[in-house]
Amino acid sequence: MESTMKEMRGGESVLDLSPRATVGGGVEDVYGEDCATEDQLVTPWTYSVASGYSLLRDPHHNKGLAFTEKERDSHYLRGLLPPAVISQQLQEKKSMNNIRKYQVPLQKYMSMMELQERNERLFYKLLIDNVEELLPIVYTPTVGEACQKYGSIFRRPQGLYISLKEKGKVLDVLKNWPERSIQVIVVTDGERILGLGDLGCQGMGIPVGKLALYTALGGVRPSACLPVSIDVGTNNEKLLKDEFYIGLRQRRATGQEYADLLHEFMCAVKQNYGEKVLIQFEDFANHNAFTLLAKYGTSHLVFNDDIQGTASVVLAGIVAAFKLIGGTLADHRFLFLGAGEAGTGIAELIALEMSKQTKIPLEETRKKIWLVDSKGLIVSSRKDSLQHFKKPWAHDHEPVKDLLGAVKAIKPTVLIGSSGVGRTFTKEIIETVASLNEKPLIMALSNPTSQSECTAEEAYTWSQGRAIFASGSPFDPFEYNGKVFVPGQANNAYIFPGFGLGLVISGAIRVHDDMLLAASEALAKQVSDENYDKGLIYPPFSNIRKISANIAANVAAKAYELGVATRLPRPADLMKYAESCMYSPIYRSYR
Repeated sequence: MESTMKEMRGGESVLDLSPRATVGGGVEDVYGEDCATEDQLVTPWTYSVASGYSLLRDPHHNKGLAFTEKERDSHYLRGLLPPAVISQQLQEKKSMNNIRKYQVPLQKYMSMMELQERNERLFYKLLIDNVEELLPIVYTPTVGEACQKYGSIFRRPQGLYISLKEKGKVLDVLKNWPERSIQVIVVTDGERILGLGDLGCQGMGIPVGKLALYTALGGVRPSACLPVSIDVGTNNEKLLKDEFYIGLRQRRATGQEYADLLHEFMCAVKQNYGEKVLIQFEDFANHNAFTLLAKYGTSHLVFNDDIQGTASVVLAGIVAAFKLIGGTLADHRFLFLGAGEAGTGIAELIALEMSKQTKIPLEETRKKIWLVDSKGLIVSSRKDSLQHFKKPWAHDHEPVKDLLGAVKAIKPTVLIGSSGVGRTFTKEIIETVASLNEKPLIMALSNPTSQSECTAEEAYTWSQGRAIFASGSPFDPFEYNGKVFVPGQANNAYIFPGFGLGLVISGAIRVHDDMLLAASEALAKQVSDENYDKGLIYPPFSNIRKISANIAANVAAKAYELGVATRLPRPADLMKYAESCMYSPIYRSYR
C-alpha cells in the first residue's frame, strides 16, 4: 500500500516525517482515570462535581440503582432513586433480558444506543461480556439498517456534525465538543456506507459503532473517542426527498470545495488535539479514500479501515488458512471480485507479505494476484482507462469479460469477494473453483449480509463440504453430510481496535504498512488447533480483549522499531502495558 501511496504523493514516505508536521500536542489522562485502580475513589467531574439530578442524567457517571447508600447521601440522590440498591451484575442481567425480548435487530440496536446515552459503563459491560451476541447489533449488519433509518430513529446527537455550513469555523466546532483529551477520531462523509451506497449525514451510525468497539474490544477510553460526520450533501434522491432526513439537502459537493473542507478539518484536528490523535477514515468513496490517505499519510496519524483494516484482517485469515489448505502465500493464486478500496488494499498487503517472505520484488509478487471489476478481468490492455489504484494489477492476459471466465482462465486457489454486490459467487463459479482445488479458500467479504457474494450454506453445499469459508458479516453454523461447519468472519473488528490501541500506547505519529503486517501476523497466531478442527480461520470473539492486547503490543513494538513511537522510555513488557491501559467498565466508587 505504501508503495502505491508514495507514487501518489511524489515519492514521500510516512517514515520521512514530513517537515509540514511537528510533534506536539497529544493527550493525557486529565482525570486520573487510567492510573487509578478500580478500588480507588474518583471524583465524578463534569465542569463541576456532578451530584443530584444532574449526576443521574450524566451517562459517564450514572450508575442507576447501583449507587450505594453512602453515595446517595453524599451526592444528594435521596428520593431521586427507589430505595433498592442492586449490583452491576444484576443490572446487566436485567438489561440483557430486556434486549433479548426484542425480535427485530433494529429494536435491539435502539435499546443499546439508549443504554449508551443513559449509563455508559453498563453499556460497555454488556458489550464486553456478550460480545458475540451483541456485535452484530452495534456493528454490521444491523448498523447498516440503522444508518438507512438514522433520521427516523435519531434521538440525540452522539458525535460532531461538520457540514459545509461550518466552513471556516471547523476549529470552533471541534472546541464545542465537551472532551478535550481525544485519542481516536473516526470520520466519514457517508458516501459509501458498507454496501449500501450514499447515506449522507446518516452515515454517522458508522463512526459511533466503530468507536463503541474501540472501547469494548480495544479498551480505548470512551471519553477519548470522537465520532465525526463530514456533511457535504448527498446524491441519494430518496434521502433528499425524505422529510426526516437530518443532513444538508443538496447534491454532494466535489472538487476544490470538498477538498478545502476536508483540509480545514485535518488541520483543525491537529491544532486542537495534537500530533498523536488517530484519524480513522471510514466509508469514503474510492476516489476520495485513496487521495486522502496519500495526502495526509506523511503529516498526520491516519488509517483507512476499508483499505488497511480490511486488508490486515483478510491477510490474517489467509495465513491462518494455510494450516488447513497447505502451502505458503507464494504457492497460491488469488482472484478478487471487486477492485475498489477493499479489494486493492487486500491485494497490496498480500503482495507485500509475499515479497517479505520470499525476498521477491513487489512488482513480481503482484503478478500472483488478479482482480475482476465491473468490466471484467483487469489486464494490461485496459491500463490507460484504469483508475490509478487499479493500474498495479493490470497484468498481461487476453481480456476476460466476467468472473466465471476469469476463474477458468486464472485457476485460483483463493477466491475473494469485495464487490459490494450480493450473490455474485454463483453455483457454477463455486463448483468450478472446487473442481480446481481440493480445499478452495472462499472469502465473501461484502457487508451487510444481503450484499455478501454468497452465503455459508451455498459455499459449503456447492463445494461438497470442501471449502474453507469466511465472510464479512456473520453466518450461522451449517450442517452438511453430518458435519457441522462454523463459518469464519473476516471482521475488521479483529484488527482496528487493537491496532488503534497499539498506536495510542506507543504514542505513534505515523502508520506504516509494516504495522499492518504485524497486526495480521499477531491475529493469525491466535487461531488454536480447536478452531482449526471446526474449519475456523479466525479465533472466537469471546477472547477479543486478549487478542486486541496482543495485536496492540505487536503494533507498538513495530512503531518503536520504525522510530515513529514517541512514548519514552519504551515499556519493558508491551503486552502487560497494553492490558494495563485498557478501559474497564466496572463501576467506580465515588467520594
